[in-house]
Amino acid sequence: MQDQLYILPILLFSVVIHEISHGWMALRLGDTTARDMGRLTLNPIPHIDPIGSVLVPLFSLFVAGRVLIAWAKPVPVNPLNFSNVRRDDILVSVVGPLSNFALSFVCTILFILLKKIEPLLPDSIPLLNEAFGFFMKMFSGGILLNIMLAVFNMIPIPPLDGSHVVASLLPDEMSAQYRSLGFFGIFFFLMLMRWHPFALLFSEVIGVLAYPFELLIELFV
Repeated sequence: MQDQLYILPILLFSVVIHEISHGWMALRLGDTTARDMGRLTLNPIPHIDPIGSVLVPLFSLFVAGRVLIAWAKPVPVNPLNFSNVRRDDILVSVVGPLSNFALSFVCTILFILLKKIEPLLPDSIPLLNEAFGFFMKMFSGGILLNIMLAVFNMIPIPPLDGSHVVASLLPDEMSAQYRSLGFFGIFFFLMLMRWHPFALLFSEVIGVLAYPFELLIELFV
């Protein structure tokens, strides 16, 4: 578990950026709720969900040796402020996973840069080399982590982002019933992950989406 602690800073940063992205898009579409409640900030404190940001990641590290899923406190969004509720809800929802893919790309670039600089480091400063190694592991882990977060959030199970897309395409009554599943959906997802075919599909999708980033590293390192 201690060998995996390097992932926690990038995990916290990633889930914060994910939620800020939702709030930023909502603001662009006319809803100021997230801004008014102080949620468009890089300060992680307002975004931390005790369960999704702390307990679940630590439990995953302890049990599985890596972070499987995590989430931050959802930013408040008032769809009544949107000019086109269905369309705008979809836009607000998809920007979260897109932000994670963007972070995977940023982590890839930073990892490549550090790999290029690594041979230039003096062996006489072990502390510098240790810090350098920590950041290399963090950015390397951040690539896959953000792909996992994006895929996880795109699953159409309430209250994940993918469910907002589906709900916005359903008739009003069906949409309301679908959304009412709320956080019970998270427990449903955890049960699904114990079903081998679904867990295998989840891993395969992540592997396919990770390939372009792996290819980029192979080309430049």
